[in-house]
Amino acid sequence: MQKVLQVGTIIKTHGIRGEVKVYPLTDDVNRFKKLKEVILEPEKDNIILEIEGVKFFKNLVILKFKGFDNINDIEMHTKKGIYVTRENAVECEEDEYFVADLIGLDVVTDENEEFGKVKDVIHTGANDVYVIDYNDKEVLVPAIKQCIKDISIKDNKMTIHLMKGLI
Repeated sequence: MQKVLQVGTIIKTHGIRGEVKVYPLTDDVNRFKKLKEVILEPEKDNIILEIEGVKFFKNLVILKFKGFDNINDIEMHTKKGIYVTRENAVECEEDEYFVADLIGLDVVTDENEEFGKVKDVIHTGANDVYVIDYNDKEVLVPAIKQCIKDISIKDNKMTIHLMKGLI
């Protein structure tokens, strides 16, 4: 399990006073109002940024970080991801999972046959779709109860039912 989870990506600056536009990678953008700090690219920079202000514009979040008071201070951090520690992440409801926890799960069929690994999650309007590596191909499995029988993050395993026509 990853220790940090990505909540957004800084896409560009906003104005000249050090604000940035962030593309949110969370189901609820209002969670940014409760955040006190984020981590900038923990694998590379590992800079902790204290949030001073939060605004919303269309589908973006505008953040102001303490100590970054003009465009020149923050401009070098565009195109970088912002993360939170697992302790600062929102609690998942039952049958909800962080995408980071799903990627890499071993996939087996409901007949207990090895099938592949979860490679990605595609967010669609109706339901998510799991991209599963299967014999050097990608199989798209909808995240619906008819197809997804069980997910165990603890056991690193997803059990699926292969409906007719999926392969």
